[in-house]
Amino acid sequence: MIDGFGRRIDYLRISVTDRCDLRCRYCMAEKMTFLPRSEVLSLEEIAIIADRFIARGVRKIRLTGGEPLVRRDIPDLVHRISRHLATGTLEELTLTTNGTRLAHHADDLAAAGVRRINVSIDSLNPETYAFITRGGKIDAVLAGIRVARAAGIRIKINMVALKGLNDHDYLPMLRWCADQGHDLTLIETMPLGEIDEDRSDRYLPLSHAVAQIETACRLIPIGYRSGGPARYYEPEGMEGLRLGLITPLSNNFCTGCNRMRLTCEGKIFMCLGHEDHVDLKTAYRTGGIAAVDESLDRALIAKPQAHSFAITADGTSGMTRRHMNVTGG
Repeated sequence: MIDGFGRRIDYLRISVTDRCDLRCRYCMAEKMTFLPRSEVLSLEEIAIIADRFIARGVRKIRLTGGEPLVRRDIPDLVHRISRHLATGTLEELTLTTNGTRLAHHADDLAAAGVRRINVSIDSLNPETYAFITRGGKIDAVLAGIRVARAAGIRIKINMVALKGLNDHDYLPMLRWCADQGHDLTLIETMPLGEIDEDRSDRYLPLSHAVAQIETACRLIPIGYRSGGPARYYEPEGMEGLRLGLITPLSNNFCTGCNRMRLTCEGKIFMCLGHEDHVDLKTAYRTGGIAAVDESLDRALIAKPQAHSFAITADGTSGMTRRHMNVTGG
């Protein structure tokens, strides 16, 4: 699949649910209204739409949420999509999780061919973690990571940079990841949906995190790519650890975008930072697979060149109405 700007689209992120068992402050409001279950794609519909993307050239699929592991039929979906790993038509099936239910699901994920996952941890300090997540318990997440590692799954930690909350935690997190054998990706907060705080108060360009880390070790650029938007570095003296930086505001990566996102209600968002979308659920339910393919053609043509996120001294601009848990990370 080639979009209107000549970019090859080979990566699909599927949000399997908008529900989550945490309420991270940068992601959603404390009191959220979730979609009625009747509006959410069935497992069968998600699998069929994923099949069409794979047939059109998608080689990597990431399952997201909300929190994907709160969906009861997630093991069945993972096994259904993982059939394409055995045939070679899909190169990788991965998952992003908050880790709270990872201990229960890790063995099943590994059995289905999931070889690496992203786990969102914004601080290792129990009090800071509980504040950011509004009640989450870091010990449960760390226990899940241990089970996943024992099952043979490689872990990458995702950490959102939040001014005034975790801005002294980047170097400790990097050192912990080095000790544990995990990769680490730092992410700038993005203006997705109205929350209970002003994101301009929490936004921190990753240049600040890099400066903190480089007081202890030099960052060496490397050519590794995971399929996503991160630019990777190897911290000197931490051989084998990869540090990824995702900078949608301070240094966007739109020219190399290779992604589309399928929401749990069946909408394809061609760009995380735009409201434009194509409704695949309605297309499939009214016209079957042929209508899905036609809708994918329209989505490719409509994919924008770049997002319009911006956080300045005057506040946030380019904000979308939908929250991150709706679109998927």
